[in-house]
Amino acid sequence: MEASSPAGGSFEADEHVLPVRVYYEDTDFTGVVYHASYLRFFERGRTEFLRACGIGHADLLERPDPCAFAVTRIAVAFRRPARIDDALLVRTRLLAAGRVRFAADQRICRHEATIAEAQVEIVAIRPGGGPRRLPPEISRRLSPASPLSAP
Repeated sequence: MEASSPAGGSFEADEHVLPVRVYYEDTDFTGVVYHASYLRFFERGRTEFLRACGIGHADLLERPDPCAFAVTRIAVAFRRPARIDDALLVRTRLLAAGRVRFAADQRICRHEATIAEAQVEIVAIRPGGGPRRLPPEISRRLSPASPLSAP
């Protein structure tokens, strides 16, 4: 799947934008999105952002020096309720990338209104656990100056 395909989202300037639809399974008994569902939406946004930068989770595990990512911190602010059948956009923007970790800002929007926003810190780990340095080519792809991190 190409980074610019609708299913994988696309870049708008320095933000990756992924459309998501709210399904019944995402809601509580009142038809409002359950708080844990937002974490899944944010995860999908980060995964498609990474894929658009040429970083696939399966590829990371198949490397001679396997690597994976783990969220070490996420702070979510819920601003408005989202409801069943809403068409939302998950907006992901890389803030910084270091030797072991990177940070992203994410927003879930309905039209122009922000529904929820998150600040996320992700660390590179070995598949068995424990932090590790980001492989150099991954660091380059996450660099704000990289042509792969933006269109």
